[in-house]
Amino acid sequence: MKLIPFIILFSFIGIKSYGQKVYSVDYENQADVKVYVVQYENQADLKVFKEAYSNQATKNEGRWFFVDYSNQSDKKIYFVKYENQADLKIYFVKYENQAGWNNNSKKHLMY
Repeated sequence: MKLIPFIILFSFIGIKSYGQKVYSVDYENQADVKVYVVQYENQADLKVFKEAYSNQATKNEGRWFFVDYSNQSDKKIYFVKYENQADLKIYFVKYENQAGWNNNSKKHLMY
């Protein structure tokens, strides 16, 4: 019985939470990731849903919360003008359950 608290404690140590609080910077050289917004869902690497509250954007699954200051963000993004300038192509979805990755090979960009 004394082992149960230790098992529970150690099960949480390995869990990492990758937040998706993002800040849109003014200049390309300030960004961690350059982003392009595509017209169609099937063109995107990531389908993004804009969350209303920061605590709802806790994993790397396309649920973003835009913060007001860069020091509050997990990632700084810059919206590029042309698709070929982007590291990541995104599409904004209307519903939370539509968010997610189309291209898992780009997932590392948002960790």
